[in-house]
Amino acid sequence: MKQLVSDTTPSSTAKPGQAARIDYEYKRVGVANIFMFFDRHRGWRKAKATATKKAEDFALCMKELVDEHYPDAEKIHVVMDNYNTHKAGSLCKAFKPEEALRLLNRLEFHYTPKHAGWLNMVEIEIGNMNQQCLDRRLPSWEKLHSELGAWEKGRNDEGATIKWMFDVDKAREKLTRAYQQLNQS
Repeated sequence: MKQLVSDTTPSSTAKPGQAARIDYEYKRVGVANIFMFFDRHRGWRKAKATATKKAEDFALCMKELVDEHYPDAEKIHVVMDNYNTHKAGSLCKAFKPEEALRLLNRLEFHYTPKHAGWLNMVEIEIGNMNQQCLDRRLPSWEKLHSELGAWEKGRNDEGATIKWMFDVDKAREKLTRAYQQLNQS
């Protein structure tokens, strides 16, 4: 979630030898949810801001992933956290049965273990986005979309990716308790 905030008092411009001054008070304008798609093999990402984080929002993101970003893929593997709307049922809730089935036949969901969301590379890219793009006040939806678009384009143009340091054995060693619980279920 990203809080949209604006200044209550105009900031002063920077002067030689002095940084710009920003008042600590702000006005809350709204809250945005940001869905992140990330494909480390292509060095590609898509940040999509929505007003809510409902089942329908998730379902629309999955439809966009299938129809716009990977229209020729037979199967799209989606790694994600265990948020309550990140389920196949969200597509059934948002679309007619035929459409939900069409999308679900192209998607395969993989969930990170609880308390191990850092295994999800998207979480790393969200951290990059927060540091490189969302580290300041954004007063409007227009500004948020503009900043996300510029950040996304820059990262995609450079093909920025993540050098993944874990293999399956290292991850299992690190997360013995989590994997014991997974193996029992």
